[in-house]
Amino acid sequence: QLHLVESGGGLVQPGGSLRLSCSASVFTLDHYALGWFRQAPGKEREGVSCISATNTGGTINYFDSVKGRFTISRDNAKNTVYLQMNALKPEDTAVYYCAARLLRCSTLVKEYGYWGQGTQVTVSS
Repeated sequence: QLHLVESGGGLVQPGGSLRLSCSASVFTLDHYALGWFRQAPGKEREGVSCISATNTGGTINYFDSVKGRFTISRDNAKNTVYLQMNALKPEDTAVYYCAARLLRCSTLVKEYGYWGQGTQVTVSS
């Protein structure tokens, strides 16, 4: 069973930065695609970014709303995926979740079988 635990959320002013981490309790993450999703109050969960499994090339995808501001990376030796968030905006406020599925990324929430508990990110002055 794969367990994911996010950390790094908090309150930040507009224009600020945060780095989220997601650690996995598994022998290796090499075969998993790792995604970041977010859910704002009253809205559906939406994709933010994803990085495919190492043995599929580690392809990275970003949703339009965060391109140029967010960077996803993975450290398989530490079984951890990161989301560096820069130039944060109030509309980035949400609970951020990491998720995992085998091999390749998907834009669909329902195709991820493993989820963390979420970490709150609030962007406000």
